Amino acid sequence: MIGLLAGLASLVPLSLVPLSLAALAGLASAAMAQTTERVIVNRHSGLAIEGYDPVAYFADARPEPGLPEFEASEAGAVWRFRNEGNRASFVAHPEIYGPQFGGYDPVDLARGVTYAGNPRLWLVVGQRLYLFGWEQHRDAFAADPAGVLRDARARWPALEQGLAR
Repeated sequence: MIGLLAGLASLVPLSLVPLSLAALAGLASAAMAQTTERVIVNRHSGLAIEGYDPVAYFADARPEPGLPEFEASEAGAVWRFRNEGNRASFVAHPEIYGPQFGGYDPVDLARGVTYAGNPRLWLVVGQRLYLFGWEQHRDAFAADPAGVLRDARARWPALEQGLAR
């Protein structure tokens, strides 16, 4: 199984923030990470992948619900995690742990359409997380990931530009 990337990084150097604000920031605000890919977000809750912990797919080999006390903001979404270690790993490497294509089903992307993946239908291939809208799509992807990814990557830039902002 793919191992969890280690390393906890400080998000904001405390020397740059007054002590009283640093204490509040550590408790009250979510961590910020950086990525350029559009991510599917629940329009009511603001949660990415319905609140599941994206690092758990790698560390636990299964989807696990995240907890409100371990959140990070990235790509316009709120991400939840099972623990501080998972949150720190994601913040350090959102491009690894976040679902590829922003959580859209790669089989549909390969066909030229966008369809949201389901966080309960997933695969980790090539150390990347993919979500699927249908079990049949997950099975088709598993049978030929290189072919599906070739077509999905070719169509993704135009499809991504067409998504509502």
